[in-house]
Amino acid sequence: MADPSPILKMTGITKRFPGVTALSNVDFRLFPGEVHALLGENGAGKSTLIKVLTGVYSIDEGSVSIEDRPVAIASPLEAQKAGISTVYQEVNLCPNLSVAENIYIGREPRKLGRILWRQMNRDAELLLKERLHLSIDVTLPLQSYSVAIQQLVAIARALSISAKVLILDEPTSSLDQNEVKQLFAVMRKLKSEGLAILFVTHFLDQVYEMSDRLTVLRNGEREGEYMAAELSRFELVLKMIGKDLKLLEELPKLPSEFKKQAGNKMISASGLGRRGAIQPFDLDILKGEVVGLAGLLGSGRTEIARLIFGADRPDEGKLTVGATGATVKSPRSAIEQRIAFCSENRKTEGIIDDLTVRENIILALQASRGWFRPISRKKQDEIAERYIQMLNINPKNSEHLIKNLSGGNQQKVLLARWLLTEPELLILDEPTRGIDVGAKAEIQKLVLSLAKQGMAVLFISSEMEEVIRVSDRVAVLRDRSKVTELGGDQINQQQIMQAMAGG
Repeated sequence: MADPSPILKMTGITKRFPGVTALSNVDFRLFPGEVHALLGENGAGKSTLIKVLTGVYSIDEGSVSIEDRPVAIASPLEAQKAGISTVYQEVNLCPNLSVAENIYIGREPRKLGRILWRQMNRDAELLLKERLHLSIDVTLPLQSYSVAIQQLVAIARALSISAKVLILDEPTSSLDQNEVKQLFAVMRKLKSEGLAILFVTHFLDQVYEMSDRLTVLRNGEREGEYMAAELSRFELVLKMIGKDLKLLEELPKLPSEFKKQAGNKMISASGLGRRGAIQPFDLDILKGEVVGLAGLLGSGRTEIARLIFGADRPDEGKLTVGATGATVKSPRSAIEQRIAFCSENRKTEGIIDDLTVRENIILALQASRGWFRPISRKKQDEIAERYIQMLNINPKNSEHLIKNLSGGNQQKVLLARWLLTEPELLILDEPTRGIDVGAKAEIQKLVLSLAKQGMAVLFISSEMEEVIRVSDRVAVLRDRSKVTELGGDQINQQQIMQAMAGG
């Protein structure tokens, strides 16, 4: 590396919570002018390590030093003063304030107590142009720009407080391909200027495209530190999951003799559309089949899911359910028609942070029964234990607050909630986003096994390999239109990409 001495060193870090050791004797090093990927399954300890480093959590044992000087970081503000800045997956800025205000909030240039607006706007413009090659109107509200631009503004804010260490926590999960390229160009420029970047991602392609060094965590312990160029993807996956790779490779398609049994229509959409969201489309989903939706970010995948579930009202066309020809007018009527929807926004539309795992699991079933017919506590405990075992939710304690679970385990709790309602159609919108390889494989296997039992599944994922692996048919979307439907041998990367690109 350019500098043989690490800018950041964490030694013997241990962090305990009631009943669980989240980190045990973890070492971590970060060098200036490098991108260092932090990897591991959900629950491996990545988020905890970052929260310890940024002062959100206190350290039970161990030490942190920056530029060979021991530091005690007791709050995020102290982390910033020490030169450590974090840009999170969900950009935590103020959308109603201007770009310039977001960059300098709390540190605005002042004279005689008054904010020097012109100077602040000029400084923000200069910072974005010189450091990030970004030319935008800094006087506009942040919310008028895309998520990608908002993340670059968050990075600019970090640079404006002279960050030596920049932590990027899942920065690409909400970006399309072009936006990812733009972010990576910025990361390369900052790296060349000597900034140390800690990069957390679940996309292995991105790990190998951007990272110089990797640290792998497993079950709260450091599995090892490696140079990216010296570790194959196969070895990396093995180190991350510590399981037999057959889990990932042996995900068979549904046997053809079973597919012949899939026949009865679960739903039929005819000319269904909503202005500004999705052009009118036709789509049938049969019982016992998995239909995948493929398309770039913003192509209309989620919009189709929301129309089918009744979360949005169509302007035209009709949607009928099963042989009865019943229609879906709202999420409540969808649930009555045995349709379940796992949203991609598990934080805002899924989990309820301050409830336990048990309370989150029984929520949809209780709602369908009505609040005047409460499920007994004994029954709730039995249900929670059954689904915790069935879906391998960790930790096994149903009384854990769900906000303390990893993303993958939160996703499994949401699946449990909807499976409990015994749906005939399960809509999964990005069920594996932001979760590790092992949990992805478990969820994919679950999807196939549910279809085998006769359930219809609508499966949405940004990862094309995943859609190809689980789907019997794939509807391809482009620019908010359904452009084609593929089945059998047509379901391959080349055909899907040609349809998405318009070739």
